Amino acid sequence: MTSHRKETVVSEEQKKNGHTLALMVASTAFGGTVQYGYNLAIMNAPTVYIQNFINETFQERWGMYLEVYKVTLIWTFIVSVFSLGGLIGALLAGPMSIHFGRKKTLLLNNIFLMSSALLAVTSRTARSFEMIMISRFLVGINAGVSMNVQPMYFGESAPKHLRGAVSLSSAVFTSFGVVLGQVVGLRELLGCESCWQYLLASNAVPGFIQLFTLPWFPESPRYLLIDRGDKDACLKALRLLRGCEVQRSELDEMLQEQAEVQGKRAQQPWELIADRSVRWQLISITIISSAMQLCGNDSIYFYASYIFQEAGISAEDTQYVTIGTGICEFTACILCNLLIEQQGRRMLLVGGYALMAGWAVIFTVALSFQHVVYWMPYLSMVCVFTYILSFGMGPAGVTGILPTEIFNQTARPAAYMIAGSLMWLNLFIIGMVFPFLVSGLGQFCFVPFGAVCLITALFVGLVLPETNGKTLSMITSEFHMLNFREQERTDPKSKQAHYQQGEVIHCIAL
Repeated sequence: MTSHRKETVVSEEQKKNGHTLALMVASTAFGGTVQYGYNLAIMNAPTVYIQNFINETFQERWGMYLEVYKVTLIWTFIVSVFSLGGLIGALLAGPMSIHFGRKKTLLLNNIFLMSSALLAVTSRTARSFEMIMISRFLVGINAGVSMNVQPMYFGESAPKHLRGAVSLSSAVFTSFGVVLGQVVGLRELLGCESCWQYLLASNAVPGFIQLFTLPWFPESPRYLLIDRGDKDACLKALRLLRGCEVQRSELDEMLQEQAEVQGKRAQQPWELIADRSVRWQLISITIISSAMQLCGNDSIYFYASYIFQEAGISAEDTQYVTIGTGICEFTACILCNLLIEQQGRRMLLVGGYALMAGWAVIFTVALSFQHVVYWMPYLSMVCVFTYILSFGMGPAGVTGILPTEIFNQTARPAAYMIAGSLMWLNLFIIGMVFPFLVSGLGQFCFVPFGAVCLITALFVGLVLPETNGKTLSMITSEFHMLNFREQERTDPKSKQAHYQQGEVIHCIAL
């Protein structure tokens, strides 16, 4: 009878645990990675209106109209400065998360967002397109910080068996932001000529939601214990997030990591690059983070409108069909969230990139024969959706999880700085280079993207160890074999000193 009551209590506590964690995830992500997807999507609808505004401003100031290529150049900079802001945000994320903590960094990050919204909503009245540039730069900083700190916060707060699913929710909310931005940008809502300044400032709404809700949730338990050394606050945060008494195994894992980094300060990016013990961890996140942008998923969104028009869809209806691309990625990310704990990280990455490489080949064939075979434009449409689906099923979500799982507490912020900087830098490069790829390579413009996908799939399959359900010590021991492979070959006795997988050091210091 007593055992039955205990099981009932545990079940109720687990439900409470799930509710608390889910609410924390929603509160954090709605004002966090939603901003990345949302601010990418809302720039499509007002393109013509803002270009006209730029020309009108020049005419009012200097009595002259700009040539088309000059307007296009200014507009390209307005769009691209978002990526430069993201790069700065990625570099700020590490120091801010160390000094302020994960949760407080996300709350302070809204300063950039609110400043951006204020500049955007007043730019039209002030007759200043420069304010739009500054606004996009500031919201880029906001997105850059969120994209780095949010996965770190989730990975450090979730229990081991939910670590992948909770961290992957960052990608789910990013794709949700894309869909939300596409819907809000419809001509019937804020995508009309009279409302474009409100569309650019509408990103403040998710920010306000985060400001009002996130303070009710605890800081990352690992940050409190390992970085701050506050055992009481750590236990309190764990109880709030778990909804029950903390399991000894989870405490042992955290205490073991604390013992390993005892007395060490947080590493800087250049120190991480020089550290041989994390060489292959760093190579892994460098390749995978770069591939996330170099795979061409964002480029296919820009190419989609041309494909839809070639298939006979009118320009007026293209905006509705384009929403389907966002819904496609959103659905794939949700499915990936359900599969990640069963299939593992490596399987989803390899499968996603391999499928994208295959669809890139088919897409190239379809583009080559679209004016010869009447049904080829429809095959191109299919390739657009399947390419996005394949991206959402693996690379979109798993990429952000890896730095949390393969680096310890002192190296993690620097690892996210490097990974985030590469992601934003490559996004900027692709945004600038893709138009020249299209004009230079024509129907073969997706061949380079297919090659990137194939190379990444091979690297992940051959090098990256599976991290699903493993402690940091287990993952580190597998990377140790790669980092010191040459040393082991020359000194066989060194193998005896390595960490043995499955060995657990118990500690009851708390």
